[in-house]
Amino acid sequence: MTTSPTIRVQREDFDLQRELDLLSKNNPGIGAIVTFTGLCRDEGGTLSALELEHYPGMAEAEMLRIANLAIERFALKGLTAIHRFGKIAAGENIVLVIAAAPHRQAAFDGANFVMDYLKTSAPFWKKEHGKDGKTGEWIAAKDSDDAARDKWK
Repeated sequence: MTTSPTIRVQREDFDLQRELDLLSKNNPGIGAIVTFTGLCRDEGGTLSALELEHYPGMAEAEMLRIANLAIERFALKGLTAIHRFGKIAAGENIVLVIAAAPHRQAAFDGANFVMDYLKTSAPFWKKEHGKDGKTGEWIAAKDSDDAARDKWK
């Protein structure tokens, strides 16, 4: 049976326990589940929020492509990837990845793979909003994110 990932781009927050329950329900082949939740940092007390934008339709399609690669490569039994958009306050959730597999290493690798590719390949953009009321520029991609992705090639 082929595993179909759950992919969502949404403004509203997500519920980790609900998503875990949905992924693991009626899936007896799962022996390990790894979750990653990315939060909006406050950057040492200077950041009030991040503004996240995406390319609708294209973002979901790229997330689905990445998820299907991870499922195939790591023989995952379940995968959920949720990315939020809009203005997200410091401390709030931005992204959720849940990878389920028969064994722990595949679940860890699957979650890492998805995050490394989401950071570099999915069309999302971030702009910082400071506590001082100033809005920064759109944040440029980092070479370290590209290097993390490239380790999977």
